Amino acid sequence: MSPRLIDPFGRTVEYLRLSVTDRCDLRCFYCLPGDYRDFSEPEEWLKFDEIERVIRAFASLGVQRLRVTGGEPLVRKNLSSLVTQLSDIPGIEDLSLSTNAVSLSRQAAALKTAGISRINVSLDSLRADRFKDITKGNLDKVINGLMTAKQAGFDPIKINMVIMKGVNDDEVEDMIEFCIEHDFTLRFIETMPVGDTGRDASSYYLSLQDVKSRLAERYELIPGVMPGGGPARYVQVAGTQLRIGFITPISQHFCETCNRVRLAVDGTLYLCLGQEHKFEFRPLLRAGISDSELQDAARTAITLKPERHEFREKPQQVVRFMAKTGG
Repeated sequence: MSPRLIDPFGRTVEYLRLSVTDRCDLRCFYCLPGDYRDFSEPEEWLKFDEIERVIRAFASLGVQRLRVTGGEPLVRKNLSSLVTQLSDIPGIEDLSLSTNAVSLSRQAAALKTAGISRINVSLDSLRADRFKDITKGNLDKVINGLMTAKQAGFDPIKINMVIMKGVNDDEVEDMIEFCIEHDFTLRFIETMPVGDTGRDASSYYLSLQDVKSRLAERYELIPGVMPGGGPARYVQVAGTQLRIGFITPISQHFCETCNRVRLAVDGTLYLCLGQEHKFEFRPLLRAGISDSELQDAARTAITLKPERHEFREKPQQVVRFMAKTGG
């Protein structure tokens, strides 16, 4: 048997995104409805030891990159304890975190000590009123979290900005200047039709090819690279250290190089963000599966990975919310 996870299309899976909760302390309108409360109950969530067992199985089969996500991962109690467990797993070389940073100022130091080396922070606007309209949250808390993380020594810190036509596309240049000032990396992301909220936001879709062309008129953009296993294609602003990544699932999909899967908090492994292919680990864990059988289950799961998403062809087919998928 292969010591690595290779899907039916020859792609090696070496990156796992781990959701530790489907709850969130913000309500971004393209992700969760404002009145949504149908979250998994805690007894349905994988316990820390169960999470560790699954990650150990995947790490033994070549998964090297692990990103802790949600929902909002910082609302999971004792998260730093879980991170400590995960950081001790042989084979995991890159342990990172995606967060909205609302609670980051209180947890940054502990997470850094536990083993998180770099973070991604969702930030769609630098204007307090607009940020509240998009997320129902407080911008000051996010900025405080960002600055605390910077002081704690996280490197790099990446800002993720979902670009929405007529909502925040006029802030692209402001965000670039903000990231230059604070030595952050910036990634622009296209809206995706995941769940009803994502489909509702599709009217705000803006191709990042157009954004890149617009930026090229103001900045000198040169080829850039960033370490990491994600799909962003980078350029660098000449004369600065700023790298800008473009994540383009719609205008220029990256399915042929997809190297990742997503483990939801209830133990469901989703094989594609834009498809419903999945594999259930929780029943196996709670039935007493052995470590070798867990490895076999991981191999079986990867055989279900589809060739590509169908966001354009079948935008209605993904019914789960982004927060339930895992980042």
